[in-house]
Amino acid sequence: MKYSYSLKGHPYDNGRMEAFHSILKHEEVYLKAYETLTQVQAAIGWYINFYNRNRISNVA
Repeated sequence: MKYSYSLKGHPYDNGRMEAFHSILKHEEVYLKAYETLTQVQAAIGWYINFYNRNRISNVA
């Protein structure tokens, strides 16, 4: 594991994860109404798998 060297309030190394969370919320979470926690966990698990294997990305 590599530790962060940024100072508190300057999360420069966290940008990609923040971007992923934003994409996850806009493309999966906000579009559906879930009834149970199990449905949420399954949908997020499916989306992470989809994001890593099938989603077309513009990131080099």
